[in-house]
Amino acid sequence: MSCTTILVGKKASYDGSTIIARDDDSGSGRYDPKKFIAVAPQNQPRHYRSVLSHVEIDLPDNPCRYSIVPNVLPNRGILAEAGVSEHNVAMSATETIAVNERVLAADPLVELQPANEAANTPEVPGGIGEEDIITLVLPYVTTAREGVARLAELLETYGTYESNGIIISDVNEIWYVETIGGHHWIARRVPDDCYATIPNQLGIDDFDFDDAFSVQREFMCSADLREFMDTHHLDRTMSAAASSGFGFQPTSVFGDASMNGGSNSSSGAALGRSHFNPRKAFGTATTKDRIYNTPRAWYMQRHLNPSEDWDSPAARYTPASDDIPWCRVPENAVTLEDVDFLMSAHFEGTPYDPYGTLGTPESRHRYRPIGINRQSQLAVMQIRPYRPQVSRAIQWIAYGSNPFNTLVPFFPNVNSTPKYLEDTTTRVTSENFYWENRIIAALCDSSFADTANAVERYQEKTGAMGHRMVASTDEQIERLVGDVTDEFDAEDEIGDVQPMEPDEIIEAVRNGEAREILAAANENMAAQLKEETDKLLDSVLYTASMNMKNGFHMSDF
Repeated sequence: MSCTTILVGKKASYDGSTIIARDDDSGSGRYDPKKFIAVAPQNQPRHYRSVLSHVEIDLPDNPCRYSIVPNVLPNRGILAEAGVSEHNVAMSATETIAVNERVLAADPLVELQPANEAANTPEVPGGIGEEDIITLVLPYVTTAREGVARLAELLETYGTYESNGIIISDVNEIWYVETIGGHHWIARRVPDDCYATIPNQLGIDDFDFDDAFSVQREFMCSADLREFMDTHHLDRTMSAAASSGFGFQPTSVFGDASMNGGSNSSSGAALGRSHFNPRKAFGTATTKDRIYNTPRAWYMQRHLNPSEDWDSPAARYTPASDDIPWCRVPENAVTLEDVDFLMSAHFEGTPYDPYGTLGTPESRHRYRPIGINRQSQLAVMQIRPYRPQVSRAIQWIAYGSNPFNTLVPFFPNVNSTPKYLEDTTTRVTSENFYWENRIIAALCDSSFADTANAVERYQEKTGAMGHRMVASTDEQIERLVGDVTDEFDAEDEIGDVQPMEPDEIIEAVRNGEAREILAAANENMAAQLKEETDKLLDSVLYTASMNMKNGFHMSDF
C-alpha cells in the first residue's frame, strides 16, 4: 500500500501522549472498503493461514481483545491495518517501503511458489506481509518492545514477501521497524522529543550498533546484521581517512574517524564502526522517490518546523531532497489537529497544490499529495499516560479521501463498535461512514472551491464534538475508578499515572461498567457523526449539482 506515516514522541506531543498515525491508501485502480471492529479472544484464530502467501502459523492460546480496521472484502486476507489491544499497545502496519537491489540479491523476499504439476513440485508458501502482521503480533504482546521482539521472531522464522515499515507503540515508547530483504530487520525508537515522518521509503537515517547489541535503549536489529552487511558490502559509509582531501567532513550524526573504525566501506567496515546510515545502505534514491515520496516528508516537516527555509533557492531541503531527516524536534508541541492536517495535506500554500492557484498547471500536479483520492482510512492511535488504563487509549478514525473527511475519536476498549463504522457494505450506500465519505469526496473534488467552506465547517464541528466526547467520557470514568490526573507529570521519564503489571492491566480494562461507558460514548459519537455527515452530503450534493455543465436557467438571460 502507498501510505504516509507520522509518529510523535510523548515529549513532542501536546499532552504527553504517544501518537502514531498512518494513512492506509489503496493501490492504484481500486478501493478497499474498511470497517472498524473489536476482535474478542474467542474469535482470534489458533491456527493461522495467510490468504496471499499461504503460510501457516500456530498461534498462542492467550490472545487479548483488540481493535482493528480490516478490509471488508476478504479476497486479500484480513489486512487489519491499525489497532489497539487491551494492554494499551497500538500498531499500524504497514508502511510500504523499498530496499535496493543489492539487499534483495543478498536476502531475497520470500514469495509464494505455486505448485507445478508438470515438474511435480509442491507449493512452497511465502512469508508474512501486511495481510498478517497485526493479527500475528498485537494480541500477544504487553509492550511495544515485546511487539518488536515477536515481529522479529516471525520475520526471521517465516520471512516476508514485501518490504514494509511497522509501527508499534505503548504509553512510553514508539518503535518503528523496517524489513531488510526477506529475513532481516532494523528498529529504532522515536526519540521522546521528536516526530518522525515516513513517506513510502526506507527512512531510518542513523543506526547505532553499540546500542543495538547492548542495552537496546534506542535501536534493535537482526542478530547477524553486521555480518550480513559486511559479507554483501552494503555499508556505504566513507571514513574520514578515506575521504581526506576531497572536502568531506564527518557529521555529528555519523561520527569521526575513530567511530568509523579508520576504514573505508570495503570489507569489515560495518564490523568496525558504531553508526551507519540505513537509508544509504538499504534504501533507494530514485527519480520515483523524488516525485512520489520525498515531497511528502518535505511538506510535513515544513509545517512542523516553519522557521526553517523550505522554499527559497538556498533552502537546505527541497521536495526532491534525498536526505530529509527521519526525525526531528518540532518547533511547537504537535497536536492531533496537526496530525490530521498533515495526513490530509495536498501541499496547501505551495505551487504544488492540485487545488491551488499558485505555480503552473505542471507544478500543481508534479508531486503525489499526502491526502489522495484512494485513501481507505486514517488511524491515529493516542495512548494517554494521564488517564487510567481502562480509558487511556483512543483510536481516531477517518474513512475515505482525507481532504474531505473528518477525524473523530473512538475508544477501542469495548466489546463491539458502532454499526455506522462497522457495517461497511460491499455496495455503495450513504448508510455507512465509509461510502458516505467516498461520495462526499467525489462531489467535492469536482467543485472544490465551492464546497471547501462546507467541508471545513464540518471538520471543525465534528472535531470539537470529538474532543467534548472524550472529555465527558473521561469525567464519567473518573467517577467510576477515581481521579488519577493529579499524579501526572509530563516531564517525568515515566509519567504513567497508573503503572501496572500486564495481568493487572487486563483486570483493569475488563471492567464491565467502564466498558459500557466507553461503548455508549462511541455510539453517541457515531450518531452525531452520522447526523453531521448527512448534512454535509446534502450540502455538497446540491452545490455540485448546481455546477453541472448542463445547467441552464432562463434567469441567466
